[in-house]
Amino acid sequence: MTIEKIDRRSVLGTSVSMAAAVAFVRALGASGQALAGETAPAAAPADPTAAAAVAPPAFTAAKVLEAAMALAAADFVKPVIDLPEPFNKLSYDQYRDIRFRTDHAVWHGEKVDFEIQLFPMGWLYETPVDIYVVDQGDAKKLVADGKLFALGPLIGQGPEAAPFGFSGFRVHGPINRADYFDEYLVFQGASYLRAVGRGQNYGASARGLAINTARPGGEEFPFFRTFWIEKPKAGTPEIVVHGLLDSPSTTGAYRFVIQPGAATVMDIEATLFTRKQIPHVGIAPLTSMFLHGPADQRPSRDFRPEVHDSEGLALWNGGGELIWRPLVNPKTLQISAFMDKDPKGFGLWQRGRSFPDFQDLEARYERRPSVWVEPKGAWGEGFIELVEIPVEDEIHDNVAVYWKPAKGLEAGKSHKFDYRLHWADNVPAAWSGARVAKTRIGAGKKPETFLFVIDFEGPAVKELRDLPVAELTANQGSVANVVVQRNPDISGIRVSFEMSPGGTELVELRLVLKAAEQAISESWLYRWTKL
Repeated sequence: MTIEKIDRRSVLGTSVSMAAAVAFVRALGASGQALAGETAPAAAPADPTAAAAVAPPAFTAAKVLEAAMALAAADFVKPVIDLPEPFNKLSYDQYRDIRFRTDHAVWHGEKVDFEIQLFPMGWLYETPVDIYVVDQGDAKKLVADGKLFALGPLIGQGPEAAPFGFSGFRVHGPINRADYFDEYLVFQGASYLRAVGRGQNYGASARGLAINTARPGGEEFPFFRTFWIEKPKAGTPEIVVHGLLDSPSTTGAYRFVIQPGAATVMDIEATLFTRKQIPHVGIAPLTSMFLHGPADQRPSRDFRPEVHDSEGLALWNGGGELIWRPLVNPKTLQISAFMDKDPKGFGLWQRGRSFPDFQDLEARYERRPSVWVEPKGAWGEGFIELVEIPVEDEIHDNVAVYWKPAKGLEAGKSHKFDYRLHWADNVPAAWSGARVAKTRIGAGKKPETFLFVIDFEGPAVKELRDLPVAELTANQGSVANVVVQRNPDISGIRVSFEMSPGGTELVELRLVLKAAEQAISESWLYRWTKL
């Protein structure tokens, strides 16, 4: 992370209005006519010298940085479009009845392995998003109208300009097979994005930024107000997307370099320009859903043994310790902080990869991606914060995790965070030693006690001659009847124990396997709370 003082006067002069800042942003895309819709061409200048004098500057990543700085120097004003009926109050079904014309996808039929399809405004998506396509520095703004979208019978006849605005876009390409372009990446809604690797279904999501999550006063949701999508050259395996973030507290310039494949990988450069002090900010935030599983003590009548997009939080801290924290669906909101300095990585891991784990023929949770954040450079001191929210069904994301700098973000400065996102079956970190295959919780032999059963697997225990030692601690209550035995079904080790909370309402548990006084497994953490 780098921090710099913003010299806004050098960019915008002594006085800046929001209108001027927005005009500056729009100027970045003024180098060509819209791809959809028509504009009158300007009269040709008298000579080439005059043409060069009036030609707009080529688009570059530096222009997005300048735009973000310009916005930060002005008061925040949320962009709006005054939509006519029925577009100002579309139902879910009506929104789905606005259909993108796939034969009008950006770069359709061209010799590149990428196509862009657009999402309309409406339903939950009320904020318009400007989208530009950049070809050799020439940025052309896309127009949302009847040339790109068809209106279904639930909406009826509409004007040629309908649906009036975009809410985001998705990327298609030959990620699964060479002769078909599948969707594998979406930017839509606030600063949300989601992706998949080969053979996966959508699950956990990422966000550009999180502000005041699970804190008094309510969460602030930054949003991408503008995207610039660079046209890849033929044969190029990656696509570059630039995003301009805005919110009452900050603006941001983002650059995404995205390479799809068995694992879809995104290199992200994020520079924030703060309007005000942000005490509680989440960097590289991830969100997911956890309804129930064997590690969760809330009773379930679901025929499916597990229902979740992510099974646990994986951490690789600055000290080199590997940590596994199973997710739960708590009775009340739970916030956990994992103190660290210069973390090596963190993410939400879907470890179950077989159909019997879930038994859901439609959702196919075993195909949901694990999402891993790999920081670039030193992020300093802070903590990884995990938020778990109680839910009663699987349609709501109830898990969030992000990096929180120890001191928050100061006003009037730039703050840079670079990182890599991996969307894959497993995390890419060198996960040496044994890892937790499954955590189960049930009733203990005595009243008000709980039985924990944790299975470990991996090379560190598969060939182990002697049984390892289970080093188990609890910050409150007591643990007893610790048993370590082989689990031949997974060529691993099973550890079981009973925990008595002793009248407390929260117990933090920690377990690690050791051989010859050396840790040979990741550290298993669990927060038990009274129901």
